[in-house]
Amino acid sequence: MAATTGRSCLQYLIHLAQDNLDFRLPTPFWVLGELCEEDVHGIMTRSVCAKSAFELWGHGKTHCELKTSLLKYPKENMSPYTQKDSTYRINVYTFNKTLEFKDRIERIDALDYLSFDGTVNLKTPQHTFCLLEDYGTDPNNIPDQPLYVYFGRWIADGQRELIRSYSVKNRHFIGNTSMEACLSFIMANHAGVKKNDLVFDPFVGTGSLLIACSHFGAYVCGTDIDYNTIHGKGRSSRTNQKWRGPDENIRANLRQYGKEMTYVDVMVSDASKRIWRTGLHFDAIITDPPYGIRESTRRTGSHKDVTKPPEDYFGESHVPVSMAYHLSDIFADLLTFAAHHLVMGGRLVYWLPVHSPETVCV
Repeated sequence: MAATTGRSCLQYLIHLAQDNLDFRLPTPFWVLGELCEEDVHGIMTRSVCAKSAFELWGHGKTHCELKTSLLKYPKENMSPYTQKDSTYRINVYTFNKTLEFKDRIERIDALDYLSFDGTVNLKTPQHTFCLLEDYGTDPNNIPDQPLYVYFGRWIADGQRELIRSYSVKNRHFIGNTSMEACLSFIMANHAGVKKNDLVFDPFVGTGSLLIACSHFGAYVCGTDIDYNTIHGKGRSSRTNQKWRGPDENIRANLRQYGKEMTYVDVMVSDASKRIWRTGLHFDAIITDPPYGIRESTRRTGSHKDVTKPPEDYFGESHVPVSMAYHLSDIFADLLTFAAHHLVMGGRLVYWLPVHSPETVCV
């Protein structure tokens, strides 16, 4: 491999994943400046929202503008990757349009003004260069010519493979509200989870967030008020399966992905109650609280908490009563818990429901 640019700051192009793109945005490509290659590699080793990253050599609204831009790019930045003793290949990627093979070859041949002195190697090249064409985000109105074109050196791919390998569809133990893999990894990244961290989920459910955190080497634990979920009992959430099997539990999920060594434990507990000793601290608290839409929000109480006692009530009982757990109380308790049990600099990451009414045109 030829020498790299070291710590020098250059422009980089990030290709965001199409299925994570908000189509109100004009493009799935994001140009970043003032980063070094080492920083870009660090981003791509964690990102599940980005497909690829490139060192940007040139760009323009047309191929003519691209040529002008590329000819202005400093030769000293190109030369380490165009030497005679190097091997390379050029890929053509299009967004929102599929090019025929002959059109791709024409695009590559049109780059003959670039001085690639190395040998073409399509299987195992030392350097990969990419021409990217952006045809907008409207699949019903694809222009004949690209709206924008980019050219650069491939740096790294993102971690999109994690979405497939950790898919809930193939997971041993799931529930009705199991968090999908992509969102779980995004939350783990927001929490800055790293190796040897201790991560806690107070609404653990079937442990989707614990699985994502364990992938990055964190030790994981959690609690949930649902006894059946914690112990893997009761009705199954799978089609054509009435009851959960004998080994359907969170530990089995981590074992499935080879992460059982990071499993601390889970237990039945009410998030509204203080059960932890002072001095216990977590590096991150990451959770998906229930909102009362797909899963009820509840907490434990006693008959004293009931304004109107039941007709057959004749005195105090030690049996806990299931009571409503309002959303405002859930987040107040969550923030209070984080204030007591997060390390300094630790992060609390959670989902917050927001009502965003859509405009309907008649």
